[in-house]
Amino acid sequence: MIDVDIRQLQSFLVVAQELNITRASARLHISQQTLSAQIQQLERAMGATLLVRTSRGVLLTPAGDELERGGSAVVSDLGDLTERVRAADQGRLGVLRLACCPYATALFATEVADAMEAAVPGLEVELTSVLTPPEERALLVSGEVDAAFMWLPVGDSRLHHASVRIDRRAVALPVGHRLAERDSVTLADLADEPVIRPDIFLSEENLCHWMADPRPDGTPALRGPAVRKVEDCLMMVARGKGVWLAPEPLSRWVPVTNVRWRPVSDAVPSELALVWTARAPQRLVARMIAEVRKVTGWSENPLT
Repeated sequence: MIDVDIRQLQSFLVVAQELNITRASARLHISQQTLSAQIQQLERAMGATLLVRTSRGVLLTPAGDELERGGSAVVSDLGDLTERVRAADQGRLGVLRLACCPYATALFATEVADAMEAAVPGLEVELTSVLTPPEERALLVSGEVDAAFMWLPVGDSRLHHASVRIDRRAVALPVGHRLAERDSVTLADLADEPVIRPDIFLSEENLCHWMADPRPDGTPALRGPAVRKVEDCLMMVARGKGVWLAPEPLSRWVPVTNVRWRPVSDAVPSELALVWTARAPQRLVARMIAEVRKVTGWSENPLT
């Protein structure tokens, strides 16, 4: 049986990514001598030369290429196995840590967590509430949570996502506004209205979607005041400083007596997605996507 130390394999995979011993040792927080020794020990255990040094760093040999392709799966599988063993020792099938935002997805996440735990006996879904999407992203990237509910587009290549629900768009208008008593409005109706912007967006692409910018005729949306919190948007709307475009569920979770919510008939709908990183427990994430879609009745074209 081949005696391979998992730490040596993990070190090799970092070298394979960096193709440079100096950068790889810095990422691993070990000395270059220690890293070189680990690679040499791994080569002896495998009975093959895995990399060669060059004037600019290192190159993988064909054997090294093969080990990189298969080694990542081995490390990932071992991590999943370790989590399952620890969970079994604690009498749990596993834990899925889920982040959500108040108003936007918190109540929905509670329903989903209950459904997931009922569908997978022994699973524990831990919910963490944060105030903004950037806070959700920070928790995902740091590994403090496994997944989160976020509206697309996220605009971050580190995050994977799967759509689970599509929501119509609505606009918040002050009482007495010329459009406040209509059954619905169009983006053309809102052409001259500045759009209030909470400082919660993950990218310019994300901001443009929420503002419906550009409009269907190609003209840019008017950018209104920027505010720090979602709650501040409604205060600014009530004061007549602009309008606020948001997914329709927010009109139910954030009711305000001096603001009127009206559907926007021609705005591109908002897609809610389950978002996760590569380090999340993939099997549990896949199961949650399936269970969430059962709850939402999600389909490729749910609004048609």
